[in-house]
Formats: sequence, C-alpha cells, structure tokens
Amino acid sequence: MSFNIALSGLRSTSQDLNTISNNIANVSTPGFRGSRTEFASVYAGGQGGGVAVANVSQNFNTGGDVLYTGRELDMAISGSGFFMTNNQGTTTYTRSGMFAQDKDGYVVDSHGGKLQGYQVGPNGQLLTGAVTDLQVQTGSLPANATTSMGLVLNLDSRNDAVDPANFDPADASTYHALNSTKIYDSLGNEHNLTQYYMKTGPNQWEVRYELDGTDVTAYASDTSITFDSNGALVGGQDLTLNIPDNLVDADGNPILDGSSALDISLSFNGATQFGSDFAVASMRQDGYSSGELSGIRIDDNGMLYGVYTNGQDQLQGQVILANFANPNGLQQVGNTAWTATFASGQPVTGAAGTGTMGSLTAGAIEGSNVDLTGELVNLMTAQRNYQSNAKVISTQDKLTQALFSAI
Repeated sequence: MSFNIALSGLRSTSQDLNTISNNIANVSTPGFRGSRTEFASVYAGGQGGGVAVANVSQNFNTGGDVLYTGRELDMAISGSGFFMTNNQGTTTYTRSGMFAQDKDGYVVDSHGGKLQGYQVGPNGQLLTGAVTDLQVQTGSLPANATTSMGLVLNLDSRNDAVDPANFDPADASTYHALNSTKIYDSLGNEHNLTQYYMKTGPNQWEVRYELDGTDVTAYASDTSITFDSNGALVGGQDLTLNIPDNLVDADGNPILDGSSALDISLSFNGATQFGSDFAVASMRQDGYSSGELSGIRIDDNGMLYGVYTNGQDQLQGQVILANFANPNGLQQVGNTAWTATFASGQPVTGAAGTGTMGSLTAGAIEGSNVDLTGELVNLMTAQRNYQSNAKVISTQDKLTQALFSAI
C-alpha cells in the first residue's frame, strides 16, 4: 500500500512541477495567467490511498503590471475582461494586448486573429448592434467644406459709435475690431473670412465680411448685433453666409475656383459687450482640407481613431471587451488565449469602463501576473515533496527486501 501512496505522491508532485515550470517559463509573457495545482486526498474503504490532482486553476483575480510600450495599437486591461479575436471563425479571448495592422488594415494579434469591436457606419456613426472585425481605413480623408462656424467674443462697450457708411477696411479708424477665420471650400482650398466690427450706437453693432479680401457682406442674412443693458446678446445670434461659386475678386479672378458655393451657418451665441478690450474667447469651424492617414489613436474607452495629416481625427470603430461569470471555466488554447465553454457561461460584452469591464490603457501591455519569488518557493517545496515520496518508495523497497531475506 505504501508503494501506491508514494507513487500517487510522485505523480501528483510531477504535475505540480510542470505547472510551476510553466509559470516560471511565462513570467515575461504578456497577458499570461499563472496556474496552481490543486490536490485532493484519495481514500478507499476508509483507508488513505494517497493523493490526486483535483484541478489546475488559473489566477484571473490578480492583474499583471502595466508596461508602457508607446506603440499605438498596444492595449492593456486593468480589471476584468478579455479582448475578443476572430481566428478563422473561432472567437478566442485574450489578455495579451499586442496588436498591429495587416496589409488590409485589420487590427490583428501575432497569430493573425482579428480584434473584435463595433464598426462605424457610412455617416461616421458607431454601430453598436453587432460585433465585427476592426479595420482601419487607410485611404485619404476627403476634404470637407465649412458649413458651420461659431464665435464667442467680447466687444468693447467703451468704444465711440462710428458711421458704417464710412467703413473702409484699409482705415482702422472706421471700425473697432476685426478677426479672421480659416475656412475651406469643397475642394479643400483654404480661405480667410474676416469680420469687421463697428459700434453704431448704444448696444448696437454692425459687421462687415470679407472673403480673401473681397467684400461678401451682401451675402449675409444679417449684419447687426444687439446687446441689452447688461451686455448680453439679444439680437443677431445666428445668421447665414451664402457665397456663390462664381464670386470674383477686384481683378476678376475667381475666388472659389472650381469649388461649390459656400453656405455657412454663423453663430455669435455667447458673445458679450462689456467695458473691456475686444477678445475672442473661442472660435470653431467644421471644414478641413484632404489628408492622409498618419497614425492611430485609442481612447481609454476603446474608441479607435485614424489620425490624418490635416489635423483631423476620424472614428474608425470601438474596441469592446468580454467577461464571464466563471473565467476558470474557459478552455485554454494557448498560454494567452481561451475559448468559451459551458462551464464558463456565455460572454457578456461591452465597452471598457462600463459594467464589470475593466479600463483600457493605450500604448501599453499587461505583463504576466506570475510572482516569480513565490513560484521559486513553490518549486523548492514541490522538489522536497518529490524527494520525500521517492524516499518512501526507497524505504518500502528496503523493508520488502528485508522481509524476503527473513523468509
């Protein structure tokens, strides 16, 4: 009986040594989850029969260190959750966040598995209804004509009124302030839209508009701005500029050369008239020239953006995470990849930072959660256990030989 008990100890300890060895070998593997061997005693008819390996479980409760790499498609999960990848029709789950682009722009892992997430519709809206392969569009970003502008500014109430009939852009004494905004036509060409501000009476102002030095005030739906006695804007908040495509300068040269007409909604909401110097608090417009993809940016919530040479960011999709009621029920298909099973339950998916999902850190990877010092201690313990069981077999062998000699 002692032989069998000691042999069970050798077999179990050998499996424990394999588990510890695998942990130590993967101490530098990103996203690796350390395992432990769980033993159970064996009894037969009330008599001790040795030991058996009941389970080898992985540690999904402790995360690894976040290691910053600076690579734009590297991601680390802090907390619960797994990345989802599509490997030739099979969905696998991983904590290893080392991704790159393939030749078609798909975001893939080192084995070619395509990272899963929400894609973007034709109008730039995020389609959260279905999970699909994430792909970065590598083509050029077409130009976008300016259709909306917004200005928040302060006009100095201390200015003396002037006669707008005397306005001359070359004579600064005929107006009180000006500002210029870069706008874009449908071909992506840049133009300067300049606004000149003239105080014409108590709380009353007039605005003149020039596009590349050519007066376009006649194409504005309104030119007056009105404030109340507290300096708050009460009139002229919103107007439109409808500049025709055949506009020419003083020499007869076309300004919107070949592009479409400019129809711009201009808002002065938030403008004030206080007794302080003219100042522009904020200025926005929605146009831009064409651009080429120059990089990728990922937010903490998994939003994936293409970064273009024209300074624009375009949403390309959103990385989503999956979580399980029983992660230890997952079937391991590699040191850093798992597949769902009946024991793990169905995956719950969602964006990073929502529900039970952990947060994302872009430009970093999660290291192994193996405690090397602890594993070395476990290794020494397992080695002693192995030697002890071997000693039991050796002792039992000597006793048996002595028994045979005595017969």
